[in-house]
Amino acid sequence: MRFYKNNNKNLVHKLNNAEYVCVSVISKIEFLAFPQITRNDKEIFNNFLKIVDIIDLQSSDEILIDSIIHLRQEYKLKLPDAIIVATAKVSDSILLTRDKELLKLSLNYVESF
Repeated sequence: MRFYKNNNKNLVHKLNNAEYVCVSVISKIEFLAFPQITRNDKEIFNNFLKIVDIIDLQSSDEILIDSIIHLRQEYKLKLPDAIIVATAKVSDSILLTRDKELLKLSLNYVESF
């Protein structure tokens, strides 16, 4: 994973000091489906997933669904991005990202690392 390879101290610091760390199931799928993922990256990520919560997308979660719809309509986000951002919002978490488009949203729960 790039933040481990590049020794991204800021991200590691944020993760180590977080009260709660979760990953959207969409982020899990996107990372593991990345065409250039190495076996080592996959192993590191899977180990990371063992110690964090994975937030699923369930049709019965009306709050999450409504948030996804709102973000898609308001910011014209791609569906996977809307799901990831909404997951952070409804779980009262900070989304750590390097995605420039998401950072342009200026939402108080979306931060760069």
